[in-house]
Amino acid sequence: MRGSLSNITAGDLTAALTGDPEALDVHLSLIERDVLIDGHAVKVHCHALTVDGNGRVQPHRLAELMRDAVADYAIPRSQLAKAKARDRKHNSTAAVAALVEQAKHSFTDLAKTGEGGEMLLFLLAERFLKLPQILCKMDLKTDTRMHYHGADGVYGGVTAEGLLKLYWGESKIYKNVASAIQDCLASLAPFLIEPEHEGAERERDLILLSDKADLSDPNLTEALKRYFDKNSVMSKRVQYCGVALVGFDAPFYPGDDAKAVADKIAEAARTELEKWRSRIGDRLKSEKLEQFEIEFFCLPLPSAETFRSAFLSAMGLKE
Repeated sequence: MRGSLSNITAGDLTAALTGDPEALDVHLSLIERDVLIDGHAVKVHCHALTVDGNGRVQPHRLAELMRDAVADYAIPRSQLAKAKARDRKHNSTAAVAALVEQAKHSFTDLAKTGEGGEMLLFLLAERFLKLPQILCKMDLKTDTRMHYHGADGVYGGVTAEGLLKLYWGESKIYKNVASAIQDCLASLAPFLIEPEHEGAERERDLILLSDKADLSDPNLTEALKRYFDKNSVMSKRVQYCGVALVGFDAPFYPGDDAKAVADKIAEAARTELEKWRSRIGDRLKSEKLEQFEIEFFCLPLPSAETFRSAFLSAMGLKE
């Protein structure tokens, strides 16, 4: 039996991470990481699509990677653990396969869905930042054609002093970079800046966390839940942070008939990153987010619409 909540360590959360980080590197090339903006507690990370040996970028392959991680994202960890145990016992894959299908069916087929961005945010949070998802919200949906209200994801980290860093997630995949940055930070702001009260934007998710937080290990999970128990002193040891993703059209990818050169894409992305960085800084100030720790991902795409379509196709939600 675990002791007090202070026994939860960064190692405990690391053990809850899913997936192979190197698989993400096959599809996303890191341009810059930990880029700072003066006067703000934000770190900006920029990726671009990788270029294959034929000089092509392949958003459909990225979408297929996302599809293959669907159960990790959309099924609670404890349910997956039970299914894996059942399959080991019976030398089968049937239980996990059933959960994969359940996960796929929880996604919407709406053309303007933002669930692809939410899924990609999950992969970057877990595999790049090493921040495990601690609340599986897709499992709570009652209508596949509706998005779940609240943050786009909830992730956790622990400091050496036992302080829980709770990362509220938001993602926007738009054609226009300025609109993506503006709407993403506007959506994220209430989760960070609103005073604690029952009408706060984050309150519903906090209630869910007190009941549905899941690290698979029952003792760790119960320890984690006490951070969200308003009657526990540990509820005072939670620091609100943000993790954000914006994807948007970028002009430096070549057309369909031209070969891409990875170095040229990287060079162009670095040049444009200075403009994106400035926009992010301006919006952080407008939203009064200067003092909040935020991990901010920029993902330039050949086409936001193509990315969204590729995700729906990979999920079997589009002909």
